[in-house]
Parts: sequence; structure tokens; C-alpha cells
Amino acid sequence: MSLENQHIIIFSQMQFDGRLESTNYTMAKLLAKDNFVYYVDRPFTWRDYIKFKNTPEFKTRKPHFFSSSNCIIETENPNLKIIISPPVPSINMLPEGKFYRMALKFNEWIVGSRIRKVIKKFNITNYIYINSYNFTLPTLHRLLNPTLSVYHCVDPIIEPYQTKHGLISEDILVKQVDMVICTSKELRNKKALLNPNSFFIPNAANISHSLKTLDPDLKESKILKGIRKPIIGYFGAIERRIDYDMMQELFAANRDKSFVMIGPIDRYYIKEEEYKAPNLYLTGPVPYSELPAVLKGFDVAIIPFKKDEVSSDIFPLKLFEYLGSGRPIVSTDFNPDLKDFTFETVPYCKNAEEFSEAIKVALNDNETLQKRRLEVAADNTWEHRIIEIKDLLKQYFDKNRQSFS
Repeated sequence: MSLENQHIIIFSQMQFDGRLESTNYTMAKLLAKDNFVYYVDRPFTWRDYIKFKNTPEFKTRKPHFFSSSNCIIETENPNLKIIISPPVPSINMLPEGKFYRMALKFNEWIVGSRIRKVIKKFNITNYIYINSYNFTLPTLHRLLNPTLSVYHCVDPIIEPYQTKHGLISEDILVKQVDMVICTSKELRNKKALLNPNSFFIPNAANISHSLKTLDPDLKESKILKGIRKPIIGYFGAIERRIDYDMMQELFAANRDKSFVMIGPIDRYYIKEEEYKAPNLYLTGPVPYSELPAVLKGFDVAIIPFKKDEVSSDIFPLKLFEYLGSGRPIVSTDFNPDLKDFTFETVPYCKNAEEFSEAIKVALNDNETLQKRRLEVAADNTWEHRIIEIKDLLKQYFDKNRQSFS
């Protein structure tokens, strides 16, 4: 029997209303189909409170920041509730050390106090606590005393603002929780050195959403209007992972093709005014709801990630989203483990020359190849993954509950 009718508190790095679909919130929604899930939205900092004061995200949260009796945002699913924490002090600029760790304890107390009031309000006793990649408050679970504590590790820590304190904090978190779930094999191998109860369950795709791409009545996204075919497209954040040097080679070698990159641009790594080519189009982000219409206009979908010291830790959600749309895909060989899940439906390229050749092959797509991609996608849905996650949670939850009694 799978995990059901249990209370689960998820403390997440991702906001519930983020512009892009996230592993964290997708997992919460699926767990809430037959469990009671409380999704603790990433706390605003004092700096966020000022910086984002006029944004829709701020206005959504404003009534809930300072009222413990009104800190819940209801969702379409009555089993899924969003908990809004009071803003916490901005402490990331502090140097690592005793003073930073003291300030961090204060932030944990603020967030923990809000969660404890929710626990009391709903009379929650035995429950599962999942830290979903929010290593900024690594010992928050110790204030809450859950029956089972879990760290869900969805990515390596590589951004400078994360590594400053995050590497230490994540190690503390991994060592203290009962169980760690990782989205790549390499992440699992690394976390297992600190916690033997570390497991690998990869990302997946929302196939029902991706399949909308195949609807003959669906029109291509207006954002692609006027762009010359064939369109070689990327959908996702434009940040550290992209192999920008290789992309410049691709632009030059494929003048007859349009490269469209749709997503928010991290100006720490690249600036629009510097990253340009006659056949490159940077459109900015679009809502996740428009993903099928965007993919409808792609002739080939690409994952041009660079291969570096952390690339084998990455198991991208977009790989399965692309597969679920039926679109041909070309990727770099940044993570060799991906081949085990895509069964020769995706070419993994070592350099720009191989990538260009793979694009040419992909443009000669046919229904047989498309059908095979859809079959692979069907085996890598969130419905499949959530069963694995629930079975694992139930195993350790039942064991811990017996030891508590």
C-alpha cells in the first residue's frame, strides 16, 4: 500500500507561483492527490520585501506575511495549502562564521514559529518533513520534530551566492536528516558519503502538458512569429549551464537556421548585448502554460549544456518535457547517465561539429521516430516518479513511526 492520508510539510527553495515549472512544486501537487501537503513558500527576505514591493508575487503574499491566523493560501486542491512565512533578515552578505550561524538560527526560529502554529492549528501529529533544496535553513527540521525528515536534492550547488554559505549548510542538512533523495546518480553518490540513506529518483515530465504540442488545432506561439524556419529552440533559464562558446560556433555554422532561446537571462553569466548573432533570437521568458505552443514552433529542441565538473550532477526536467512533445532533440553529452533513460532517441554530442550534424539529421524527422520518443516519455512521467517517491517515504516513515511508539 502506497503512502496516503499522511501529513507532509515541504519547505521549498522554489516559490509556488514561479514563472517556470519546478520539480519542487510539481512533487508537492502530486503528493497532495492522496496526502495532506503544506508547502512552505520560500521566505521573502527584508531585501525582497522592499525590492519586490510592487510585483504581483508580493501582492499575493502581503495579506499573509504578518498574520499567523491568515498565513495560508488555499489552492485548487483542498489537500494542498501554501504557508507564507514572515520576511526574514537578509543575512547572505555576512561572512561565514559564528555570527552568520547565529543569524541563521534566528531566521530558522522565525520560519519555524510560523510552521509550528500551522501544525497546532490543524492538530498535526505524525508527519513527514521534506526540505526541497532549501539548504539556507539546514536545521529547521530540528525545531519541528517530524516523524521523518528528508532532504530533496535537485541540483548541485554552484551559483556564487549559494556556495558562500550553502556548501557548509547543505552538508549539515544531509548529515542530520533521516533520508536524502537526489535527482541524479552522481548527486546520490556524493550525498551517500555523508548519509548512507541516500537514493536516486530522477526528474520527469508533465506529459499531459507536453502532449498538447501534438494537438493539430494548437497554434504556434506568437513569440515565434516572423522568425525564419527551421527553428532550433531552447526553452528554459539562460544561465551558467549553457555552453555559450559552442553556441557561437553553431550560429556561425548554421546560418540558414534560426536559434531561439526562450527564458529568463542571468546577466551574471551573459548579457544580451554581448551574446548575439544574426540568427539568434532571445525572446525573454514566457509562462509555463505556453510551453506546448512554443514547442509546436520548434523544428528541433536543444539542450546545449556545457560539460564541466558538475555537469554529471544535472538531470534536466526539460529533457522529458521535450520528449513528451514528440519533438526531435539534440543535446550535449554533459551527463552520461541520461542515455540510460532515453534509449537512443536523443543524440549526445561532444562538440559543435557533432551538434550541427545531429541537427541536420533531426530535421529529417519521421512519425516512427516521434512515436518512439513519446513511448520513452511515457515511461518517465511524474506519475511514475511520484510512486517511487511515495514508496520510499512510506518505507522510512513507517519504520520511524514504529520506533517513536
